[in-house]
Amino acid sequence: MVYLDNSATTRPDPEVIRVVADVMENVYGNPSSLHGWGGKAERLLKQAREATARILGVSSGSLVFTSGGTEANNMAIKGVAIQHRNRGRHLITTQVEHAAVLEVCHQLEMMGWKVTRLPVDEAGRVRPQDVEAAMTEETVLVSVMHTNNEVGTIQPIPEIGRIVSRYPKAFFHVDAVQAFGKCELRPREWGVDLMSLSAHKFHGPKGVGALYIRKGVTLSPLLTGGGQEEGFRSGTQNVSGIAGFAKAAILAEARRGEAVPRWLRWKGEMIEALTSSLDDLRINGDRSAEGGAPHILSLSFPGLKSEVIVHALEEKGIYVSSKSACSSKGEKPSSVLKAMGLSDEAALGGIRISMGWTTTREEIRQCIDAFTEVIPKLQHVMKGVSK
Repeated sequence: MVYLDNSATTRPDPEVIRVVADVMENVYGNPSSLHGWGGKAERLLKQAREATARILGVSSGSLVFTSGGTEANNMAIKGVAIQHRNRGRHLITTQVEHAAVLEVCHQLEMMGWKVTRLPVDEAGRVRPQDVEAAMTEETVLVSVMHTNNEVGTIQPIPEIGRIVSRYPKAFFHVDAVQAFGKCELRPREWGVDLMSLSAHKFHGPKGVGALYIRKGVTLSPLLTGGGQEEGFRSGTQNVSGIAGFAKAAILAEARRGEAVPRWLRWKGEMIEALTSSLDDLRINGDRSAEGGAPHILSLSFPGLKSEVIVHALEEKGIYVSSKSACSSKGEKPSSVLKAMGLSDEAALGGIRISMGWTTTREEIRQCIDAFTEVIPKLQHVMKGVSK
């Protein structure tokens, strides 16, 4: 099996698995308990928080652990909107966000908030000047992802942060779920108030994430109860998962410097090989090292449905995806590709190849070989059908 769907989820690293298992077996106390066994779990949480905070360059007290990226996004957007509804009821986002942002905004829209969804250029990038133009005195939140989960385009977060900082009533949220471990993240320097992370995107366990909340930012909590996580997220903490999150974060940061050049090189090799051997192929997103994520390559084959391509490649032992795993089971065209200007036909034929730590050069070669064998056959069949 050649697994190239790492943007959907990654294989947990063996070191992470050992940490999670060890904590589950040996540190099973409730961190809110007053006795020593609870204190041991509490100290482990503190260490995990400090380790993750160091990587982001933030204070440990600004990190709240969640059940994943979806909860972190919901906490940030709903938390700001509800807590600061008296400041204004206007939210700004983009047309290419993950469903965990777009659906939250839609829900708030149904409750009376106004939402501006900014367009993007053909590379999938929002224009900072469009953010500026959309800002009003009623704007309380701007939510823009760092790295697009489908095409890998990196948004101009520092520039947007500078714009939002000029509006004292507005907060800036960044969904960095696809970015952590692949890109340098500096929320404090970029003027980011809230940043979402998820462990299973960087070889950590599923079901655990984090939200960076800049000191001084207040949110209405989604979950109320015992007041854990400084009152931002009540509920007994997932100690073993959080320990695994921190271990994966440490490994991701340590490996990033070596992994990124390798991914970029292989991404370039795939682009060169596939564009030279396949007809009717479009590369989506930003190809540059500065503007595109190193681990994601998005392709479109107009006339072919992505579902057909995915299953044909699976028969060759190659596992890729069509679009976001959260929306890939529908037959609708990719909303991200549509926002970038692709036709319905091209957006229905989008394929995402995404690499991880365990990806090898041999696997990339096998992927190229499978594409060059499968795609012409499918195109030939479709031409026969259309006659």
